[in-house]
Amino acid sequence: MISVRRARPDDAAGVGAVHAAVWRSAYPGILPDDYLAGLSARRLGGFYRGAILDRRQAHAVFVAAADGPDLMPGHPPGTVIGFCSGGRARRAGLADGEVETLYLLDDYRDRGVGRRLMRAMAAHLRAVGCQSVLLWVLRDNPSRWFYQRLGGRPAAQETIRFAGQDTVQLAYVWDPIESLLAATAPAPER
Repeated sequence: MISVRRARPDDAAGVGAVHAAVWRSAYPGILPDDYLAGLSARRLGGFYRGAILDRRQAHAVFVAAADGPDLMPGHPPGTVIGFCSGGRARRAGLADGEVETLYLLDDYRDRGVGRRLMRAMAAHLRAVGCQSVLLWVLRDNPSRWFYQRLGGRPAAQETIRFAGQDTVQLAYVWDPIESLLAATAPAPER
């Protein structure tokens, strides 16, 4: 079983491990190899512990955790397999709320987990009064199609300096936020 819930401080190490694993999988050839090799799950876990505790600007972190038959061999029950973070938009202009991160281990893709994490974040943002939501993704990220399939509308593009190189990122917007909630709604049972 895979559950999606609000993250707790003791999830931070698992969140950091997911972040490092996903970046190493998604960004070879996009970000420098030495940067990816130097990612520290432990340091990232420390960062995310602070993010989990931070409630300013309606910030929240949600995790997907696996148990039972959905758990990959060798992992303890309740292993964090993915997460999503966000809050009120960090910059004004494109949307009220922002999904800052969405990372899911490769072995758990194409099972609806990313969709469930996005829904949890969208529901949280709507509950705190956000009427629209945005997400930035690197243009060369092969997973950006996921946001398009959820109805995200390309709204902006900018070049940022990251890991010592210029990188283009795209903003996808859902306005109104209900369009993201509808796109991530559970399929009706037959």
